[in-house]
Amino acid sequence: MYEVFFGLKEKPFSLLPDPDFLFLSSKHALALSMLEYSLAGQAGFCVISGEIGSGKTTLIRALLRKIGRDISLGLISNTHSTHTDIAGWALTSFGHRPTGQTTADRYQELMHYLIGEYGAGRRCVLIVDEAQNLTIEALEELRLLSNINSGKDLLLQIILVGQPELLHKLKSPELCQFAQRISVSYHLASLGSEETYKYVQYRLQVAGAEKPIFTPMAIAGVHYFSGGVPRLINSICDMALVYAFADGKAEIDLDTIFRVVSDRQSSGVAALSQTVPADIAMAVAEIAKLVSVSAERAAPKPAPSPAPSSAADSIPAARVEPVLRKEPKAAGRTTRADHADHARAAQHATLNGAARPAAPAKQQTGDRREPKLQKAPRRDGAAPVAQNEALGPDGLPRLVVTRNADGRLLKRQENGTGDRRTAADVPDREPAEKRGRIQLTEEDYRLAEKSDEAEAARLRSWFRRTFMRSS
Repeated sequence: MYEVFFGLKEKPFSLLPDPDFLFLSSKHALALSMLEYSLAGQAGFCVISGEIGSGKTTLIRALLRKIGRDISLGLISNTHSTHTDIAGWALTSFGHRPTGQTTADRYQELMHYLIGEYGAGRRCVLIVDEAQNLTIEALEELRLLSNINSGKDLLLQIILVGQPELLHKLKSPELCQFAQRISVSYHLASLGSEETYKYVQYRLQVAGAEKPIFTPMAIAGVHYFSGGVPRLINSICDMALVYAFADGKAEIDLDTIFRVVSDRQSSGVAALSQTVPADIAMAVAEIAKLVSVSAERAAPKPAPSPAPSSAADSIPAARVEPVLRKEPKAAGRTTRADHADHARAAQHATLNGAARPAAPAKQQTGDRREPKLQKAPRRDGAAPVAQNEALGPDGLPRLVVTRNADGRLLKRQENGTGDRRTAADVPDREPAEKRGRIQLTEEDYRLAEKSDEAEAARLRSWFRRTFMRSS
């Protein structure tokens, strides 16, 4: 009727349980996971409860699509309190016509059927919808069916789906044994305001809508009057589309929702979660509050700043980071950057046919004379020798050669600290890093010539190994 006017392929808010329009809210997704787990984990009994119109049957239809060929499925959806022959119902739901005349015969027939399916490698799952209509006697008979097993494997799994009245029956003392065998249980609650908004938009998109049809205030009004029950949401939204189509309005606002609820309330056909109050302004204020709360929750929240782990972390980064200062360039000193700039300028001049620029001046060396050092006391109590006085013209330690009382040649190095090394103290082989070149004075060579030539040669070799430093 209104599909062409709103650009839809089909009715988005049909009351039939269609798995294609199943909106997996957080609650429905968890309920479907519970159902799947009960099948995979071979749970004896699984109970899914929820208010009228909360989407239980739609969940069951979605589960049926996921069941493979290794499962024989039986579905009982027309339960009634007058029906107590559970074995006959189960056989009929599995597609097997019972032939037994008594209840015991049909129970035996069901047991043979389950054993046959187990031998063929298939598991049997019995789903009972609207299970709140079963009597306590019928529920107890279901418990007896769960006794049919083969070792560690269950021959029959049972899933009960019903309204909250089912939970009240299972809590009765007569069904204490039944309640203890329930492995999985979940109660499906109604949708919140944000989930209602997503629910309406999702069903419109599945139906082919290319642009929003309901305003946020209109959807908040739908949630206000439906209480988040999916069936009531579908009923109000479907009638709102009819009213908008009759008025020629391409967008549904809160005023249209008020008209639908008011007419529904006056007819008295079905009760809603809320009625239209006498003070319309109060209802509008509550609906606007729902919109504002949903907008605040949907807005992205800024990432919290990490707490400082220590006192130093709480100081701003500008205070703890070192300040890098560029040292001023000394006058007359060239750097690598100067040579790089000259190379680029010369290349540019060559390409353009201009004269090549002059190369930057070489770096000027400053005065490298050693400062006058303080004198250090000598260990033998003699007069102190200044460090700079113990060095030769080339900055290397000066060699002092003397003889002792018996005429034996002594060799020592004075470095200004009073340290002496005689021939007995010098090892045969010194570390390689101490080897280098040393310049001898004229007096050193004169004293060395008076000694034995072999002694002089050994002495010079020892000098080079010991006191030579890399230039």
